[in-house]
Amino acid sequence: MLDYPNAEQPGDQSVAMPALSANYAALSPLSFLQRAAEVYPNHIAIRYAEKTTDWQTVYSRSVRLASSLVEHGIEPGDVVAVIAPNIPELFELHYAVPMAGAILNAINTRLEADTVSYILEHGGAKVLFVDRESTHVVNAALANVSDPPTLIDIHDPAAVGEPVSDNTYEDWVAKGASSWRWLRAESDWQSIALNYTSGTTGRPKGVVYHHRGAYLNAMSNITGWEMPHHPTYLWTLPMFHCNGWCFPWTLAAVAGTSVCIRQVNAESIYNGIREHNVTHFCGAPVVLNMVINHSEEHSNPLPHTVNIMTAAAPPPASVLERIENLGFRVTHVYGLTETYGPAVMCAWHAEWDALPSEERAKKKARQGVRYQVLEGLDVINPETMQPVPRDGETLGEVMFQGNIVMRGYYKNAEATEEAFAGGWFHSGDLAVMDPDGYLRLLDRAKDIIISGGENISSIEIEDTLYRHPDVLDAAVAARPDDYWGETPCAFVTLRDGASVTEAEMIAFCRDNMAHFKCPKTVVFTDLPKTSTGKVQKFLLRERAKNL
Repeated sequence: MLDYPNAEQPGDQSVAMPALSANYAALSPLSFLQRAAEVYPNHIAIRYAEKTTDWQTVYSRSVRLASSLVEHGIEPGDVVAVIAPNIPELFELHYAVPMAGAILNAINTRLEADTVSYILEHGGAKVLFVDRESTHVVNAALANVSDPPTLIDIHDPAAVGEPVSDNTYEDWVAKGASSWRWLRAESDWQSIALNYTSGTTGRPKGVVYHHRGAYLNAMSNITGWEMPHHPTYLWTLPMFHCNGWCFPWTLAAVAGTSVCIRQVNAESIYNGIREHNVTHFCGAPVVLNMVINHSEEHSNPLPHTVNIMTAAAPPPASVLERIENLGFRVTHVYGLTETYGPAVMCAWHAEWDALPSEERAKKKARQGVRYQVLEGLDVINPETMQPVPRDGETLGEVMFQGNIVMRGYYKNAEATEEAFAGGWFHSGDLAVMDPDGYLRLLDRAKDIIISGGENISSIEIEDTLYRHPDVLDAAVAARPDDYWGETPCAFVTLRDGASVTEAEMIAFCRDNMAHFKCPKTVVFTDLPKTSTGKVQKFLLRERAKNL
């Protein structure tokens, strides 16, 4: 008999209704891959450069790699990390690692060595797969890791860089057993992935996902986005970001085709649409701007309607209007790393189609309503824990409940307890609820800057600025940007007699932190403060808007 927690038997209590293998199984997205291989073995699962791979081959390779991990000594609950762009190996690892009972930690390829070192040390990865373009970062990061993982080289001919190890990904696949019986999750509460988010400090928190949440969010991507069987999906969204919003698992459920690309640009997007009949892709507003700003000869006309799912900083209504005028259909979503990526969707109403284009875009710019598999979503007063009025004006904190909320923060019980206070997950994002029940995000209580889909900690930038010998005071706020969504804007007070230019200050930041985190604008000024000395960031945000 299986242990089904909190189960009650309806009706006649004298009749046993146990949870058996016949009527109960833990939910896991691994079942999607097995089914795709059984039902559509020859359907193309992955296109990359000139190579195609069918679903049976993806399944076989994943099983063999999983068996090699177990043979190496990986046990259930161990962490296996990877740092790679959107290539087939990263897609396969989304199955192979949990098939071994382990937890996948996909690391952001844009991070600097210090943060990669912290993630490896904190996460305790036993094995690390490395694409050659990240070898130099990994080698630098390992200098500060007390118990380094086994390193496995991913050899992609398109990658520029040296191998991290003599162990290769293909060797590990080749030595595995395709007949091996992979480890099925005993409980759908079992951890499947570990993702790090920057939060409000420079040190990221580890967010733990479970099989149940991954399964449900992967399915909700299909129903919410109305994805058909066999879509062709272009990987513009990084798979290391919230496990690609669970789309590696979604695509197996619908037996779709993944088109993998190393570099995301407008030309690769349009080429994918025309050469591979791409029907869907995801991305931040920066990706929308790539498409909009590409030359007319490449962008018009589209051979068919292409669906885009976009999130991160709320896209300006003008951007949504322009992209849809090109023939794309945009679905706006919202979520956090702690909610498996998107958990809120601007569900569309047919009557809105009759609105003028500008009004339609304003409707679509809202974050919207909960995913079908999210149990609770509301804008709540964090002091009273009561929902705010649905008047489109009263500010509150966005809070979530349900199966697509993380298990908790890895090795951080205090932060987990704080995040779940009052029976809700506290997002830290501030919003209003419109009269029709649609959520509209207005601000981020934690001052996170979302630039090109990446979370950037204002505190981390401030810490870097303070390291400059001529900086007396510094604060960073988000500046709206039509291309990136938001960019960091630094407000700096120099020491008496100091003379530093904006370009010099930006160059200093680039020398001391990941380039994508650096401020794009620097304003030299005195900082507005309260009587107790606290910087009034809301004034800086207003000023940044008007620069």
